[in-house]
Amino acid sequence: MGRCFEDSKRAYEGGDGARAKQLSEEGKRHKAEMENLNRQASDWIYHANNTDSGPNEVDLHGLYVKEAIARTEEAIQAAQQRGDPNIHLIVGKGLHSQGGVAKLKPAIEQLVVKYQLAAQLDPHNAGVLIVQLNGAQRGERGMGVDEIQRRLEKDDEQCIIM
Repeated sequence: MGRCFEDSKRAYEGGDGARAKQLSEEGKRHKAEMENLNRQASDWIYHANNTDSGPNEVDLHGLYVKEAIARTEEAIQAAQQRGDPNIHLIVGKGLHSQGGVAKLKPAIEQLVVKYQLAAQLDPHNAGVLIVQLNGAQRGERGMGVDEIQRRLEKDDEQCIIM
């Protein structure tokens, strides 16, 4: 794909518009195939991770941030339609991310804020966010981002996949 687009650019700059168009179209076909294969891989990872999960539990491990956001939005909508009070989102602590910096957790936290929902860390598993689907309950306050980050940075807490 990349080579086709680079060659297309060079052909265009060299005045060969027909060849540039041909290479560009070939690059677009490669891009479409890449996106199709990525979608298949994402579906496989998601289904493999969630085969034994309950309807209100979603394991997002192994997904890119964009994919995890889409799956989370789908899961939240489905859980709200079922009338579930909460949903457990397994985001991990970022231990396997490049540089040990979590990518999923901050993105999902932003999504929770976007939908004006309350979230708290699972007291038994710091890699799981429990999202209250009806917002904060009366007299109850969701855990803030700072508290979630503090707990995730504790060395003695481990992410356990249930």
